[in-house]
Amino acid sequence: MLPRKSKVICAMSGGLDSSVAAALLKRAGFDVIGVFMKFWSPPKKNGLIGAPNRCCSPEAEIRARKVAKILKIPFYVFDFSKEFKKRIVDYFLKEHKKGNTPNPCVVCNKEIKFGLLLEKALSLGADFVATGHYARKVQGSKCKMQNDNSKFKIFRLLRAKDKNKDQSYFLWMLNQEQLKRILFPIGDYKREEVEKLARKFKLPVLKAKKSVEICFIQTTINDFLKEYLKEKPGLIVEKISVNRDKKHSNFKILGKHRGLWFYTIGQRKGIGLAGGPYWVLDKDVKNNLLIVTKNEKDLLKKELICKNVNWISGKEPALPLKVKAKIRYRVQLAPATIYKLKPKTYKLIFNLPQRAITPGQSVVFYKGQEVLGGGIIC
Repeated sequence: MLPRKSKVICAMSGGLDSSVAAALLKRAGFDVIGVFMKFWSPPKKNGLIGAPNRCCSPEAEIRARKVAKILKIPFYVFDFSKEFKKRIVDYFLKEHKKGNTPNPCVVCNKEIKFGLLLEKALSLGADFVATGHYARKVQGSKCKMQNDNSKFKIFRLLRAKDKNKDQSYFLWMLNQEQLKRILFPIGDYKREEVEKLARKFKLPVLKAKKSVEICFIQTTINDFLKEYLKEKPGLIVEKISVNRDKKHSNFKILGKHRGLWFYTIGQRKGIGLAGGPYWVLDKDVKNNLLIVTKNEKDLLKKELICKNVNWISGKEPALPLKVKAKIRYRVQLAPATIYKLKPKTYKLIFNLPQRAITPGQSVVFYKGQEVLGGGIIC
């Protein structure tokens, strides 16, 4: 049971979910402080001011201030623009340049919302940080750490009650020290219930638009990449044969691409080839080749390798381990078995082939309702 007078810094974006999260904490008797975070936006160009970051527009800040005033809680603005640019935007560009398709929201949760904000909150004497994420945490069974004779009750990350809104996929990088200090007030509610609570608390957020795109990109990802990475033309090829030793492939040249970072595995539209449809099958970064296929079934694969794996409990489970896994946010959980290759690098073998396994994306492991951890597909 949490002490009711615990001090909680609630991240408030001016949207429905974070506003209701703050209201629920206030109703429960916590000492709540609202914080609006400012992130990086593209700078001025040709004398014109760039559009604001979707997560922290002036309109969103005004709504968040109104909610804080209604709830009668203190409200502050933290400017994390420089850190966001360095840790999130630069990472996003760096990974695309490698030919990967990164998920910046996962890294933002680790580095900014539950990294930088949590550090700031603790330095100001807060006990917890809360957000409007649809996820849950519980304190579960005892866990013995490697090289440690002590035992402690671990914090477990669970899927939200509302499976359609569940955001646990984006939280697999969290560790025990972070989870200990995090609250998810709306994790036990369905979206419809959250909307009813907003009406009950008389919060002016029901018409606020929920952003589903990458917050710092104003038009399209390709427009953004063209601005910061430019174009690097190369050949589009179709693999027609593989030598018996599997060390060399023969290709048929079909056309030219504008730069590998403008394409992602499984993509069909926008390749610019006649006589299709074609799908992006792979990228050869070394030779600047975009590899395509006419057979969509070529995108189906049963295995992947992931790196930088994080186990939320802090302890690697006994392996091999049967789990259910997601290779991107909007896909169904799929049965798979995890095998260890080397420290923080693992192989997943799925029961059934998965479509368009994409390097740079997150693969997240589940056991029942619990998020065990995850890694970056490579």
